[in-house]
Amino acid sequence: MIQLPEVIKDAVEALTRLPGVGEKTAFRMVMSMTHWKNIELESVAHALSNLQHLELCVECGMFADEKNCSICADDNRKSSHSICVVENASDLMAIEKSGHYRGVYHILGGVLNPLLGVGPDELKMDELKSRIIEQDMQEVILAINPSVEGDATCSYFKTLLPETIKVERIGFGVPIGGSLEYLDPMTITKALENRKRF
Repeated sequence: MIQLPEVIKDAVEALTRLPGVGEKTAFRMVMSMTHWKNIELESVAHALSNLQHLELCVECGMFADEKNCSICADDNRKSSHSICVVENASDLMAIEKSGHYRGVYHILGGVLNPLLGVGPDELKMDELKSRIIEQDMQEVILAINPSVEGDATCSYFKTLLPETIKVERIGFGVPIGGSLEYLDPMTITKALENRKRF
């Protein structure tokens, strides 16, 4: 069997660190890149290398070019007095893509998980509480994924806030176009819990 150069092996190994990329897919990507011009390879390498200089918004934790991200810098969004708490940047972008929410965000960076050593201090919940009170937020939307840890995180965080602040959790349940017979019991349970008057 042929021995591939270490350069190719290293490139394949590096690409397998990406989520959803196995060894075969990584190998095909590398084989494709062997036909690229030097300037194209350098451009990709430079773009990836620049990720180490990525800044985070001091307010919400989203990626930013400046001190604040574009959402936190928008006075109209701040004046909504609404904050949506999410687990990660991908969740924030999914909500933004819907075009429905017009308030600000806060990225927790995970959920409470004592077994993995993730407690309120690691998620900086006291800082979030201070931000909500200082910025006079009147509505907190907990857009945390449904799981045992997610439920515990939402329940714990609600206890931190004054009762005068409206705290809601996003609804979960049957997707548009979904059929009940194919859904798992947890999804059906959440759909029943989050039902609305018709």
